[in-house]
Amino acid sequence: MGFFNKILEKIGLGKDKDKAASASAGAAPQQTAPAAKKPAASASGRMEKDDAFERRPAGKPESAPMSQVDVTAHLDKLAAANPAKLNWKMSIVDLLKLLDLESSYDARKELAEELGCPAEMMGDSAKMNTWLHKEVLKKIAANGGNIPKELLD
Repeated sequence: MGFFNKILEKIGLGKDKDKAASASAGAAPQQTAPAAKKPAASASGRMEKDDAFERRPAGKPESAPMSQVDVTAHLDKLAAANPAKLNWKMSIVDLLKLLDLESSYDARKELAEELGCPAEMMGDSAKMNTWLHKEVLKKIAANGGNIPKELLD
């Protein structure tokens, strides 16, 4: 599992969320549409399309919208409960500490490499940290996290 995936899991956007959703969905019996007929072969031997064959289970949308997690509220709640004064909105180190993840230089460098940090920033830890913080927030937003626009600029 990649470092960034650990971040997603800690804020409720990772695999654990998917497992919980599928477990709760599996608990309720699913209704399906009437049994679909298989398409019949025509005289030419080709399969003909039958409208019944295209049916999906009843009550299932074609595609479900990605759910959003209010990351700001979640992280603010964690920060309020933490005895250390962590400023996750400005610091990648504080963000990682708040999520109880490794925040050492080596860990941040690993995360920066995973996310594609430009080589010219990798040699300067301050530039790398600034880039990494913005990139992590952007990627959280891209994965369904509700991040305020002012934190993404």
